[in-house]
Amino acid sequence: MSKIRISRRNFIAGSVSLGLSSFGAFPSVASSTRKKNRVAVIFELSGGNDGLNTHIPYSDDIYYRLRPKIGIREKDVLKLDDAYGFNKSMQGMLNLWKKDQIAIVKGCGYENPSFSHFTSNAYMHSGVPNGGHVLGWVGRVADELSPVFRDNLIVNIAAKQSPAVVSGVHTPIVFQDPDRFRKFEWINNFDNISEFHSEPSNLSFVKKVAASAKQTSFLIDEAWKNFRPTSDYGIVPFGLQKVAACIKAGFDTQLYYVSVPNNLFDTHVSQGPLHSRLLSYVSDTISGFFADLANEGLDQNVVMLVYSEFGRRPGENSNLGTDHGTANDMYLIGPKVSGGVYGSPPKLDQLNQDGNMNFTTDFRRVYSTLIRDWLKLKPERILSGGLDPIEGIISS
Repeated sequence: MSKIRISRRNFIAGSVSLGLSSFGAFPSVASSTRKKNRVAVIFELSGGNDGLNTHIPYSDDIYYRLRPKIGIREKDVLKLDDAYGFNKSMQGMLNLWKKDQIAIVKGCGYENPSFSHFTSNAYMHSGVPNGGHVLGWVGRVADELSPVFRDNLIVNIAAKQSPAVVSGVHTPIVFQDPDRFRKFEWINNFDNISEFHSEPSNLSFVKKVAASAKQTSFLIDEAWKNFRPTSDYGIVPFGLQKVAACIKAGFDTQLYYVSVPNNLFDTHVSQGPLHSRLLSYVSDTISGFFADLANEGLDQNVVMLVYSEFGRRPGENSNLGTDHGTANDMYLIGPKVSGGVYGSPPKLDQLNQDGNMNFTTDFRRVYSTLIRDWLKLKPERILSGGLDPIEGIISS
Protein backbone atom coordinates (compact mmCIF):
# COMPACT_ATOMS: atom_id res chain seq x y z
CA MET A 1 0.00 0.00 0.00
CA SER A 2 1.33 3.44 -0.91
CA LYS A 3 2.18 5.79 1.90
CA ILE A 4 1.52 9.50 2.05
CA ARG A 5 2.33 12.14 4.61
CA ILE A 6 -0.78 14.00 5.74
CA SER A 7 -0.30 17.17 7.75
CA ARG A 8 -2.28 17.85 10.93
CA ARG A 9 -4.05 20.65 9.10
CA ASN A 10 -5.12 18.36 6.25
CA PHE A 11 -6.18 15.72 8.80
CA ILE A 12 -8.41 18.28 10.53
CA ALA A 13 -9.82 19.39 7.18
CA GLY A 14 -10.62 15.79 6.28
CA SER A 15 -12.20 15.15 9.66
CA VAL A 16 -14.41 18.19 9.35
CA SER A 17 -15.38 17.14 5.86
CA LEU A 18 -16.62 13.80 7.16
CA GLY A 19 -18.47 15.54 9.94
CA LEU A 20 -20.19 17.77 7.43
CA SER A 21 -20.66 15.16 4.76
CA SER A 22 -24.43 15.44 4.70
CA PHE A 23 -24.19 19.04 3.60
CA GLY A 24 -20.66 19.78 2.39
CA ALA A 25 -17.54 21.73 3.31
CA PHE A 26 -15.50 24.65 2.01
CA PRO A 27 -16.83 27.42 -0.17
CA SER A 28 -18.29 26.65 -3.52
CA VAL A 29 -17.63 30.01 -5.10
CA ALA A 30 -19.69 30.34 -8.23
CA SER A 31 -18.10 32.39 -10.96
CA SER A 32 -19.87 35.41 -12.40
CA THR A 33 -19.22 33.88 -15.82
CA ARG A 34 -19.33 30.21 -16.66
CA LYS A 35 -15.92 28.58 -16.56
CA LYS A 36 -14.39 26.71 -19.49
CA ASN A 37 -12.65 24.22 -17.23
CA ARG A 38 -12.61 20.63 -18.40
CA VAL A 39 -15.07 18.73 -16.24
CA ALA A 40 -15.02 14.99 -15.51
CA VAL A 41 -18.18 13.35 -14.17
CA ILE A 42 -17.69 9.86 -12.71
CA PHE A 43 -20.90 7.84 -12.49
CA GLU A 44 -20.69 4.58 -10.53
CA LEU A 45 -23.25 1.82 -11.09
CA SER A 46 -22.84 0.23 -7.68
CA GLY A 47 -23.57 -3.44 -7.21
CA GLY A 48 -21.96 -4.75 -10.39
CA ASN A 49 -23.82 -3.98 -13.60
CA ASP A 50 -24.34 -6.92 -15.96
CA GLY A 51 -22.41 -5.82 -19.02
CA LEU A 52 -23.58 -8.74 -21.17
CA ASN A 53 -27.23 -7.69 -20.85
CA THR A 54 -26.35 -4.02 -21.34
CA HIS A 55 -24.18 -4.13 -24.48
CA ILE A 56 -25.60 -7.38 -25.80
CA PRO A 57 -23.71 -9.78 -28.13
CA TYR A 58 -26.94 -10.81 -29.85
CA SER A 59 -25.13 -12.48 -32.77
CA ASP A 60 -23.20 -14.88 -30.50
CA ASP A 61 -24.92 -18.25 -30.02
CA ILE A 62 -22.70 -18.99 -27.00
CA TYR A 63 -24.29 -16.05 -25.18
CA TYR A 64 -27.70 -17.70 -25.49
CA ARG A 65 -26.35 -21.11 -24.46
CA LEU A 66 -24.96 -19.54 -21.30
CA ARG A 67 -28.19 -17.59 -20.73
CA PRO A 68 -31.06 -19.67 -22.12
CA LYS A 69 -33.66 -17.88 -19.98
CA ILE A 70 -32.33 -14.39 -19.23
CA GLY A 71 -30.45 -13.71 -22.47
CA ILE A 72 -31.93 -10.72 -24.31
CA ARG A 73 -33.43 -11.91 -27.60
CA GLU A 74 -32.49 -10.21 -30.85
CA LYS A 75 -35.98 -8.75 -31.27
CA ASP A 76 -35.57 -6.92 -27.96
CA VAL A 77 -32.17 -5.41 -28.78
CA LEU A 78 -31.51 -1.85 -29.94
CA LYS A 79 -28.98 -2.82 -32.60
CA LEU A 80 -25.77 -0.80 -32.84
CA ASP A 81 -24.04 -2.97 -35.45
CA ASP A 82 -24.10 -6.52 -36.77
CA ALA A 83 -22.83 -7.99 -33.48
CA TYR A 84 -23.97 -5.85 -30.55
CA GLY A 85 -26.93 -3.82 -29.37
CA PHE A 86 -28.19 -2.03 -26.28
CA ASN A 87 -30.86 -3.31 -23.94
CA LYS A 88 -34.20 -2.12 -25.33
CA SER A 89 -34.69 0.19 -22.32
CA MET A 90 -31.66 2.29 -23.31
CA GLN A 91 -33.18 4.63 -25.89
CA GLY A 92 -31.47 7.66 -24.37
CA MET A 93 -28.05 6.06 -24.66
CA LEU A 94 -28.90 4.97 -28.21
CA ASN A 95 -29.45 8.62 -29.12
CA LEU A 96 -26.00 9.51 -27.78
CA TRP A 97 -24.48 6.54 -29.63
CA LYS A 98 -25.98 7.81 -32.89
CA LYS A 99 -24.17 11.11 -32.25
CA ASP A 100 -20.87 9.18 -31.85
CA GLN A 101 -20.64 10.32 -28.24
CA ILE A 102 -20.29 6.94 -26.47
CA ALA A 103 -17.10 4.90 -26.29
CA ILE A 104 -17.55 1.38 -24.89
CA VAL A 105 -14.35 -0.20 -23.60
CA LYS A 106 -14.64 -3.99 -23.47
CA GLY A 107 -13.24 -6.51 -21.03
CA CYS A 108 -12.16 -4.14 -18.24
CA GLY A 109 -10.76 -5.78 -15.12
CA TYR A 110 -7.55 -6.77 -13.32
CA GLU A 111 -5.48 -9.79 -12.27
CA ASN A 112 -6.73 -11.95 -9.39
CA PRO A 113 -10.17 -10.32 -9.24
CA SER A 114 -12.18 -10.11 -6.04
CA PHE A 115 -15.86 -11.03 -5.94
CA SER A 116 -16.48 -9.01 -2.78
CA HIS A 117 -18.31 -5.69 -3.18
CA PHE A 118 -16.23 -4.18 -0.38
CA THR A 119 -12.86 -5.32 -1.71
CA SER A 120 -13.63 -4.64 -5.36
CA ASN A 121 -14.85 -1.16 -4.50
CA ALA A 122 -11.64 -0.55 -2.56
CA TYR A 123 -9.62 -1.46 -5.66
CA MET A 124 -11.73 0.60 -8.06
CA HIS A 125 -11.98 3.60 -5.72
CA SER A 126 -8.24 3.63 -5.02
CA GLY A 127 -7.14 2.64 -8.51
CA VAL A 128 -4.83 0.06 -6.92
CA PRO A 129 -6.02 -3.53 -7.54
CA ASN A 130 -4.86 -6.17 -5.07
CA GLY A 131 -3.56 -3.38 -2.86
CA GLY A 132 -4.96 -0.02 -1.96
CA HIS A 133 -4.11 3.59 -1.28
CA VAL A 134 -4.94 5.93 1.57
CA LEU A 135 -6.30 8.39 -1.02
CA GLY A 136 -8.87 7.82 -3.75
CA TRP A 137 -7.91 7.96 -7.40
CA VAL A 138 -10.21 10.96 -8.00
CA GLY A 139 -8.73 12.65 -4.93
CA ARG A 140 -5.22 12.13 -6.32
CA VAL A 141 -6.37 13.59 -9.64
CA ALA A 142 -7.55 16.66 -7.73
CA ASP A 143 -4.17 16.97 -5.99
CA GLU A 144 -2.45 16.95 -9.39
CA LEU A 145 -4.90 19.48 -10.85
CA SER A 146 -4.10 21.81 -7.96
CA PRO A 147 -1.35 20.98 -5.42
CA VAL A 148 -2.68 23.77 -3.20
CA PHE A 149 -6.24 24.00 -1.92
CA ARG A 150 -8.74 25.36 -4.46
CA ASP A 151 -12.41 26.02 -3.80
CA ASN A 152 -14.91 23.41 -5.03
CA LEU A 153 -12.55 21.28 -7.04
CA ILE A 154 -14.47 18.09 -6.10
CA VAL A 155 -18.22 17.64 -5.61
CA ASN A 156 -19.57 14.27 -4.44
CA ILE A 157 -23.34 13.85 -4.74
CA ALA A 158 -24.03 11.29 -2.02
CA ALA A 159 -25.25 10.76 1.52
CA LYS A 160 -21.66 10.11 2.58
CA GLN A 161 -18.28 10.68 0.99
CA SER A 162 -16.97 8.08 -1.46
CA PRO A 163 -13.45 6.75 -0.77
CA ALA A 164 -12.70 7.58 -4.43
CA VAL A 165 -12.65 11.33 -3.70
CA VAL A 166 -10.44 11.29 -0.59
CA SER A 167 -7.67 13.82 -1.24
CA GLY A 168 -4.49 14.88 0.51
CA VAL A 169 -5.12 18.56 -0.26
CA HIS A 170 -8.78 19.13 -1.04
CA THR A 171 -11.96 18.67 0.97
CA PRO A 172 -14.79 17.51 -1.29
CA ILE A 173 -18.20 19.14 -1.13
CA VAL A 174 -20.49 16.25 -0.22
CA PHE A 175 -24.26 16.59 -0.30
CA GLN A 176 -27.32 14.68 -1.39
CA ASP A 177 -30.29 16.92 -0.66
CA PRO A 178 -29.71 20.62 -1.45
CA ASP A 179 -32.75 21.53 0.65
CA ARG A 180 -30.99 20.20 3.78
CA PHE A 181 -27.71 21.85 2.95
CA ARG A 182 -28.27 24.90 5.20
CA LYS A 183 -29.81 23.26 8.27
CA PHE A 184 -26.66 22.52 10.33
CA GLU A 185 -26.06 25.59 12.46
CA TRP A 186 -24.07 23.87 15.25
CA ILE A 187 -20.91 24.37 13.22
CA ASN A 188 -21.02 28.11 14.03
CA ASN A 189 -20.22 27.47 17.70
CA PHE A 190 -16.48 26.71 17.42
CA ASP A 191 -15.66 29.73 19.62
CA ASN A 192 -16.97 27.73 22.58
CA ILE A 193 -14.86 24.60 21.97
CA SER A 194 -12.15 24.97 24.62
CA GLU A 195 -10.00 22.03 23.50
CA PHE A 196 -8.85 24.03 20.49
CA HIS A 197 -7.76 27.05 22.55
CA SER A 198 -4.30 25.64 23.13
CA GLU A 199 -3.70 25.54 19.38
CA PRO A 200 -4.88 28.88 18.00
CA SER A 201 -3.65 28.13 14.47
CA ASN A 202 -5.77 24.99 14.30
CA LEU A 203 -8.73 26.78 15.83
CA SER A 204 -8.42 29.49 13.20
CA PHE A 205 -8.30 26.90 10.45
CA VAL A 206 -11.34 24.99 11.72
CA LYS A 207 -13.30 28.23 12.08
CA LYS A 208 -12.37 29.04 8.50
CA VAL A 209 -13.74 25.65 7.45
CA ALA A 210 -16.94 26.40 9.36
CA ALA A 211 -17.37 29.77 7.70
CA SER A 212 -16.63 28.25 4.30
CA ALA A 213 -19.18 25.50 4.88
CA LYS A 214 -21.82 28.08 5.68
CA GLN A 215 -20.98 30.02 2.53
CA THR A 216 -21.11 26.81 0.52
CA SER A 217 -24.56 26.01 1.88
CA PHE A 218 -25.97 29.28 0.57
CA LEU A 219 -24.37 28.85 -2.85
CA ILE A 220 -25.59 25.28 -3.30
CA ASP A 221 -29.04 26.32 -2.15
CA GLU A 222 -29.06 29.21 -4.63
CA ALA A 223 -27.81 27.05 -7.50
CA TRP A 224 -30.50 24.44 -6.88
CA LYS A 225 -33.32 26.98 -6.51
CA ASN A 226 -32.26 28.65 -9.77
CA PHE A 227 -31.87 25.39 -11.68
CA ARG A 228 -34.23 25.14 -14.64
CA PRO A 229 -33.73 21.88 -16.55
CA THR A 230 -34.25 22.16 -20.28
CA SER A 231 -34.53 18.41 -20.87
CA ASP A 232 -36.10 15.34 -19.32
CA TYR A 233 -33.82 13.50 -16.84
CA GLY A 234 -36.21 10.58 -16.51
CA ILE A 235 -37.81 9.11 -13.41
CA VAL A 236 -34.64 8.71 -11.30
CA PRO A 237 -31.91 11.32 -12.00
CA PHE A 238 -29.38 9.74 -9.54
CA GLY A 239 -27.87 13.16 -8.79
CA LEU A 240 -27.03 14.26 -12.32
CA GLN A 241 -29.53 17.13 -12.10
CA LYS A 242 -27.52 18.46 -9.15
CA VAL A 243 -24.31 18.20 -11.15
CA ALA A 244 -25.95 20.15 -13.97
CA ALA A 245 -27.18 22.78 -11.49
CA CYS A 246 -23.62 23.33 -10.27
CA ILE A 247 -22.22 23.51 -13.80
CA LYS A 248 -24.90 25.95 -14.91
CA ALA A 249 -24.29 28.10 -11.82
CA GLY A 250 -20.66 28.51 -12.87
CA PHE A 251 -18.97 26.47 -10.15
CA ASP A 252 -15.24 25.94 -10.64
CA THR A 253 -15.66 22.22 -9.94
CA GLN A 254 -13.76 19.94 -12.32
CA LEU A 255 -14.48 16.59 -10.68
CA TYR A 256 -17.98 15.31 -9.90
CA TYR A 257 -18.64 11.88 -8.40
CA VAL A 258 -22.13 10.35 -8.46
CA SER A 259 -23.23 6.80 -7.74
CA VAL A 260 -26.33 4.64 -7.88
CA PRO A 261 -26.98 3.86 -4.20
CA ASN A 262 -27.49 0.65 -2.26
CA ASN A 263 -25.84 -1.80 -4.68
CA LEU A 264 -28.95 -1.70 -6.85
CA PHE A 265 -27.15 -3.43 -9.72
CA ASP A 266 -26.54 -6.55 -7.61
CA THR A 267 -29.05 -8.61 -9.62
CA HIS A 268 -28.83 -12.14 -8.22
CA VAL A 269 -32.56 -12.88 -8.48
CA SER A 270 -35.12 -12.28 -11.26
CA GLN A 271 -32.70 -9.99 -13.03
CA GLY A 272 -34.59 -9.31 -16.26
CA PRO A 273 -37.27 -6.72 -15.37
CA LEU A 274 -35.22 -5.10 -12.58
CA HIS A 275 -32.10 -4.73 -14.69
CA SER A 276 -34.02 -3.35 -17.64
CA ARG A 277 -35.70 -0.80 -15.38
CA LEU A 278 -32.38 0.27 -13.81
CA LEU A 279 -30.81 0.65 -17.24
CA SER A 280 -33.73 2.83 -18.34
CA TYR A 281 -33.17 5.12 -15.34
CA VAL A 282 -29.44 5.38 -16.03
CA SER A 283 -29.86 5.80 -19.77
CA ASP A 284 -32.55 8.47 -19.43
CA THR A 285 -30.67 10.54 -16.88
CA ILE A 286 -27.37 10.44 -18.81
CA SER A 287 -29.15 11.43 -22.00
CA GLY A 288 -31.09 14.17 -20.20
CA PHE A 289 -27.94 15.48 -18.53
CA PHE A 290 -26.04 15.94 -21.79
CA ALA A 291 -29.10 17.33 -23.60
CA ASP A 292 -29.61 19.88 -20.82
CA LEU A 293 -26.00 21.03 -20.97
CA ALA A 294 -26.04 21.06 -24.79
CA ASN A 295 -29.02 23.40 -24.80
CA GLU A 296 -26.82 25.98 -23.06
CA GLY A 297 -23.56 25.16 -24.86
CA LEU A 298 -21.96 23.52 -21.81
CA ASP A 299 -21.78 19.90 -22.93
CA GLN A 300 -18.47 20.49 -24.74
CA ASN A 301 -16.80 20.95 -21.36
CA VAL A 302 -17.79 17.53 -19.98
CA VAL A 303 -16.65 13.92 -20.29
CA MET A 304 -18.42 11.25 -18.22
CA LEU A 305 -16.95 7.93 -17.07
CA VAL A 306 -19.44 5.15 -16.21
CA TYR A 307 -18.32 1.97 -14.45
CA SER A 308 -19.16 -0.74 -11.89
CA GLU A 309 -16.95 -2.46 -9.32
CA PHE A 310 -17.19 -5.73 -11.29
CA GLY A 311 -19.27 -7.48 -13.92
CA ARG A 312 -21.52 -10.54 -13.68
CA ARG A 313 -20.87 -14.19 -14.50
CA PRO A 314 -21.66 -15.05 -18.14
CA GLY A 315 -23.85 -17.98 -17.11
CA GLU A 316 -27.24 -17.36 -15.52
CA ASN A 317 -27.96 -18.80 -12.06
CA SER A 318 -30.92 -20.92 -10.93
CA ASN A 319 -32.73 -17.81 -9.65
CA LEU A 320 -32.92 -16.22 -13.11
CA GLY A 321 -30.19 -13.77 -12.13
CA THR A 322 -26.42 -13.52 -12.35
CA ASP A 323 -23.71 -13.77 -9.72
CA HIS A 324 -20.58 -11.68 -9.17
CA GLY A 325 -18.23 -11.84 -12.13
CA THR A 326 -15.09 -10.34 -13.59
CA ALA A 327 -14.51 -8.44 -16.82
CA ASN A 328 -16.97 -5.68 -17.61
CA ASP A 329 -17.55 -2.72 -19.93
CA MET A 330 -16.62 0.85 -19.03
CA TYR A 331 -18.07 3.87 -20.83
CA LEU A 332 -16.69 7.28 -21.72
CA ILE A 333 -19.39 9.68 -22.88
CA GLY A 334 -19.54 13.23 -24.25
CA PRO A 335 -19.15 15.39 -27.37
CA LYS A 336 -15.36 15.15 -27.14
CA VAL A 337 -15.50 11.35 -27.23
CA SER A 338 -15.01 9.45 -30.48
CA GLY A 339 -17.81 6.93 -30.28
CA GLY A 340 -17.33 3.24 -30.90
CA VAL A 341 -16.20 -0.01 -29.31
CA TYR A 342 -12.66 -0.23 -27.97
CA GLY A 343 -10.64 -3.11 -26.61
CA SER A 344 -11.15 -6.82 -27.14
CA PRO A 345 -14.38 -8.45 -25.97
CA PRO A 346 -13.66 -11.46 -23.74
CA LYS A 347 -14.36 -14.70 -25.60
CA LEU A 348 -17.40 -16.50 -24.23
CA ASP A 349 -16.02 -19.86 -25.38
CA GLN A 350 -12.77 -19.30 -23.46
CA LEU A 351 -13.92 -18.85 -19.88
CA ASN A 352 -11.59 -19.49 -16.96
CA GLN A 353 -11.87 -22.54 -14.70
CA ASP A 354 -14.43 -20.75 -12.54
CA GLY A 355 -16.67 -20.07 -15.52
CA ASN A 356 -15.83 -16.35 -15.60
CA MET A 357 -14.60 -14.19 -18.43
CA ASN A 358 -10.92 -13.33 -18.73
CA PHE A 359 -10.30 -9.61 -18.67
CA THR A 360 -8.65 -8.05 -21.71
CA THR A 361 -8.22 -4.41 -20.63
CA ASP A 362 -6.71 -3.15 -17.36
CA PHE A 363 -9.44 -0.87 -15.97
CA ARG A 364 -6.78 1.71 -15.06
CA ARG A 365 -6.18 2.30 -18.78
CA VAL A 366 -9.64 3.90 -18.90
CA TYR A 367 -8.74 6.07 -15.90
CA SER A 368 -5.48 6.95 -17.67
CA THR A 369 -7.37 7.92 -20.83
CA LEU A 370 -9.55 10.36 -18.89
CA ILE A 371 -6.56 11.68 -16.92
CA ARG A 372 -4.20 12.24 -19.86
CA ASP A 373 -6.44 13.02 -22.80
CA TRP A 374 -9.17 15.00 -21.06
CA LEU A 375 -7.70 16.48 -17.88
CA LYS A 376 -4.21 16.86 -19.45
CA LEU A 377 -2.35 15.32 -16.51
CA LYS A 378 0.33 12.64 -16.35
CA PRO A 379 -1.19 9.29 -15.35
CA GLU A 380 2.12 8.07 -13.94
CA ARG A 381 1.90 10.72 -11.24
CA ILE A 382 -1.46 9.32 -10.11
CA LEU A 383 -1.59 5.61 -10.95
CA SER A 384 1.00 2.87 -10.45
CA GLY A 385 -0.22 0.64 -13.29
CA GLY A 386 -2.43 0.66 -16.37
CA LEU A 387 -0.58 3.72 -17.56
CA ASP A 388 -1.12 3.13 -21.27
CA PRO A 389 -4.17 5.20 -22.27
CA ILE A 390 -6.45 3.94 -25.00
CA GLU A 391 -5.69 5.95 -28.10
CA GLY A 392 -8.34 7.71 -30.10
CA ILE A 393 -11.19 7.89 -27.61
CA ILE A 394 -10.97 11.52 -26.51
CA SER A 395 -10.27 14.37 -28.90
CA SER A 396 -8.50 17.46 -27.64
